[in-house]
Amino acid sequence: MAEAEGDHRDRRVIKNTPKVWKADIWAHFGFYEVDGKLDKTYAVCKTCHTKIKHVGNTTNFTNHVDRWHPELASTTTTQKVDTSQPRIDESLVSMLPHNSERAKRITRSVACFIAKDLRPYSVVENAGFRHMLKTIEPRYKLPTRATFTDSALPTLYKETKAKVMESMCKASRVAITSDAWTSVATESYVTITAHYVSEDWQIVSHVLQTRAVYESHTGAHMAGLLLNVVEEWQLTDKSVVLVTDNAANMISAAEIGKFPHVKCFAHTLNLAAQRALKLPTVSRLLGRVRRISAYFHRSTKAKHLFEENQRVVLKLTSPLKLITDVATSRADLANVEEVVKTLKPVKDATVFMSEESSPTVSLIAPVYAQLLQSMSDTIGDQPLIRDVKNAIKTDLLKRYNSGAEKKILHTSSALDPRFKGLPFLTEEERLDVSAGVTSEAASLEYERRRRTEADEAPGGTGSSGTMEELLSVDDNVSDSAGPSAPKRWASSLLVSLLGPAFNDISEPAVQSKTADASAEEEMDLYCRSPAVPLSEDPLDWWHRQKGTFPLLSRLAKRYLCIPGTSVSAERVFSTAGDVITAKRSALKPDHVDQLVFLHKNLEIPKC
Repeated sequence: MAEAEGDHRDRRVIKNTPKVWKADIWAHFGFYEVDGKLDKTYAVCKTCHTKIKHVGNTTNFTNHVDRWHPELASTTTTQKVDTSQPRIDESLVSMLPHNSERAKRITRSVACFIAKDLRPYSVVENAGFRHMLKTIEPRYKLPTRATFTDSALPTLYKETKAKVMESMCKASRVAITSDAWTSVATESYVTITAHYVSEDWQIVSHVLQTRAVYESHTGAHMAGLLLNVVEEWQLTDKSVVLVTDNAANMISAAEIGKFPHVKCFAHTLNLAAQRALKLPTVSRLLGRVRRISAYFHRSTKAKHLFEENQRVVLKLTSPLKLITDVATSRADLANVEEVVKTLKPVKDATVFMSEESSPTVSLIAPVYAQLLQSMSDTIGDQPLIRDVKNAIKTDLLKRYNSGAEKKILHTSSALDPRFKGLPFLTEEERLDVSAGVTSEAASLEYERRRRTEADEAPGGTGSSGTMEELLSVDDNVSDSAGPSAPKRWASSLLVSLLGPAFNDISEPAVQSKTADASAEEEMDLYCRSPAVPLSEDPLDWWHRQKGTFPLLSRLAKRYLCIPGTSVSAERVFSTAGDVITAKRSALKPDHVDQLVFLHKNLEIPKC
C-alpha cells in the first residue's frame, strides 16, 4: 500500500466515485479531479485526505479504515448483499420432494389446521402464513390452494370417515339426530349426528354429514334422506333410533322410514314456554321490559350510568350485563319476578338436557312428570301465574303420548340406576315396564346364544364339508400319504358323526339356565340393589356392574346411548356459520360437508 504523507495533504474537493462501484467502502473514499476528469490513480480518504494508490481492488482502502478510522469500520461491510439474488447457501439447499414423508406430514398438518380451526382454503395464499412455513421449514414448498381443496382435505375426510365407521360398527345400537338449517347463502342443509356407547362405556358422538337439500322438506323426502344415511354409514343392523324436533314432517319421516322415534325434549320445553310467553298479559309485560332493555342497549351514556349505579348502589365490582330490566311499576316488578320463578324449572331442565357427555333420554320421563306436577295450581297463585302454569301444562300434556315412544322413555329410565324405582309411574305401569325390560333382555340373550352356536357349529367354522368333499379330500390324502391315510380318514368321519355327542365325556354336563330365567334373576337383583345418588353417572355404574348384570348391561347400552334432545345437531349451526361466512358464501356443499365433518370428528394430538 502506498500512502502519501499526511503533512502536505491536498485540500482540493474530493469527488465521489462512479455509481457503478457498489462496494460500501467507497462511501469513505473519492478521487481528485484533474482537467475535468477523475484521477483514478490515487483514492483519497474523505476523513483524513490520505491518498492511497488504487490498484483495482478495495483491500488497501479497507485496511486503512480499520487501522485509522475504526469507528467507520463498525458500520461498513465489505460487500453489499443483493437481496434480489439468492445467497449461495440458500441456492445449495435442496427442496423437499413433494412425495417425501416430511413434506406429506407438513401438508397433512396444514390440512388439519384448515379443518380444525375452520380456516378458509385461501389461507395457504396469505403472505404471513407462507412466511411462517418458510421460516419453519425452508425446504418445504407449500402446495397450491387447489391441492388442498381437491386432494388434501378429501383424503383427510376419507381417512376420518373410515375411522368413524370402524368405531360405530362395534356399537350395539346407534341413535341419530337430525335438524335442518339455512346458510347465509340461502341454501338449505340437513345435518345428521350419531350417538352410541363405546366398549369402555363412554358416550361417543359424531357428525355424520351435512348435506344440501334442494327438494321440499316433506316427510317422504326426509325419510329417503335418513334411509340413505343408514345405508351409507352401514347402520342397517344397529337398530337405529331417530331423535328430532316436533315438526310434522319429521314425525312423518320416522313413520315412513319405520324408525323408533323420540321427540327432542328441549324443543318440547321451548314450545311449552313459548305458549306461556304468548299469553296476552305476559306479552304486554314483556313488551314493557323489552322497551327499557332496548333503551340501555341503544344509549352508551345510559349504559355507562347503569353500570356506575351498580358499582355504587349494589357494590358490584363487576357490573352485570343487561339482558332484561325492571318494568315501570312495583306491580310489574313483582309479576316479572313471579314469572321468572315459575319458568325456572323449565329453563333448568333445558340446560341440563343439553348435555352430550352423559345419558339424557332416561331423564325425560322423570323430568316430564316433575314439570307437570310443578305446573299444577297451588293456593295463592296470582291469575297471571295460574295462566302461565296452565299454558305450559296444557302444551306438555300433548307430548309423548304414543305407546312406542313411552316404551323407549320408560325403559330407559328403568335402566338408569338413579330412576329404576320409577316413582312417577303407577304400580301397574311399573310392573309392565319391568316385565318388558326382562323380556327384551332375555331376547337379546337368546339372540347372542344363537349366534354363538352358529359360529361354533362345524359348518360355521368351515371345519367340515359335504360327504363328497370329504371323500375327495381323503382320496387325495390317501394317494400321497401311503398306508396311514385310511386310518386318518376313518378318524375324521368318526369325529364328524359322533363328536357332538361324545366330546368332553370326562366332565359332567352342566345344565345352563334359560335366558328367561337369567333375565328374571338379574332384574330381581337389580331392583333390590341399593339406590344410586342423582349425582352418579349411570354409565360408570353399569361399567362397574356389567359382570353382575351381563344381560341388563347389554340392554342398558342400547337405550342409554339415545340422546334426549337434538341439540347436538343444532350446535352444528354455529360451526357451519363459521364455515359459510359472507366472504365464503360460494363454498360448494361438498366442501361444507367435509369441513364440518372434519372439524367435529378429526382427532389431532394435544399439544
